[in-house]
Amino acid sequence: MAKIDFGGVIENIVTRKEYPLKKALKTLKDETIAVIGYGVQGPAQSLNLRDNGFNVIIGQRKSSAPNSNWKRAIKDGWVPGKTLFEIEEAAKRGTIVMMLTSDASVREVWQRVKPFMTAGKALYFSHGFGYVYNKLTKVKPADDVDVIMVAPKGSGLNVRRNFLNGAGINSSFAVAHDATGRALDRTLAIGIGVGSGYLFPTTFEFEVTSDLTGERGVLMGALAGIIEAQYQVLRTNGHSPSEAFNETVEELTQSLIRLVDENGMDWMYSNCSTTAQRGALDWKGQFKKATLPVFKKLYDAVKSQKEARRVIRVCGAPDYKEKLDAELKEMRESELWRAGAAVRSLRPHEKAKEGAGSAAGTGGRAKN
Repeated sequence: MAKIDFGGVIENIVTRKEYPLKKALKTLKDETIAVIGYGVQGPAQSLNLRDNGFNVIIGQRKSSAPNSNWKRAIKDGWVPGKTLFEIEEAAKRGTIVMMLTSDASVREVWQRVKPFMTAGKALYFSHGFGYVYNKLTKVKPADDVDVIMVAPKGSGLNVRRNFLNGAGINSSFAVAHDATGRALDRTLAIGIGVGSGYLFPTTFEFEVTSDLTGERGVLMGALAGIIEAQYQVLRTNGHSPSEAFNETVEELTQSLIRLVDENGMDWMYSNCSTTAQRGALDWKGQFKKATLPVFKKLYDAVKSQKEARRVIRVCGAPDYKEKLDAELKEMRESELWRAGAAVRSLRPHEKAKEGAGSAAGTGGRAKN
């Protein structure tokens, strides 16, 4: 492992240099990796592993519906009876069983997988939910099974995209139970196999707590809420939808966040006008003061398992998909995101950007 200074705190991380793909393939040369669930993370991780040369099979409920995950797997090149099986058959064949089903379904799927988790196998997760909240999910593997985790810090879509462009997405990793003495090697080998940019250690408990907090907070919930609030204030005060959307979302996604990604928040600030810098620095503290109590409340709700119980209760309901579709439709058809669709439709195509060079810019602007 490499020792890296993260703002004065030294952490041990694993890169492709410390654990190259060649070593990962050797570690798992006699293993069959059974990916259970072909929904969000399943396609990305299984395709990346397959492309990297690992022995991978898929376990998924068989369905004849045209948009089913079974049909999607076939479209991606998995062959029924050879590399695509019902869940039980895949779990039986696999020596490393990757539980990549949704949190709401993990309890039901585990009951189908459990009989095939025999001595020496490894039970793999990409999220601590099922294992940490075992009183709710009933996921309790036997003591003779390795329990391991690699958790990519991104959606399945971007895990695949970043793999294809050679970048990779950073992942956390953990070993909850080492029955074989090989659990850590198995974990790191899969972490490299799925295309991680680098791997950093955590625990199952820390992963699920930080993940649920992050999704409900900055990454999704807080971001959407703050965007809606600013857009509403601008529209209420007479600004057009185009202006309100550009100043709230488009400049963030097409310009400023790219500068943060490139070299940090201070770098973004330094490449904006003095007016923007001063205002942002003056108001940053007020936003932190306003939201800190909400984040504390959120963290407590996650830590107490209140959020986990809600996920299982609500997301596991028979009509959840219909209710979810209705909520997302309401968001999609709001003025804010209809304005966003219009703005996106006006962006120059990538080829036009390349042809126009600097005149086309980057699709956004950094104030100077």
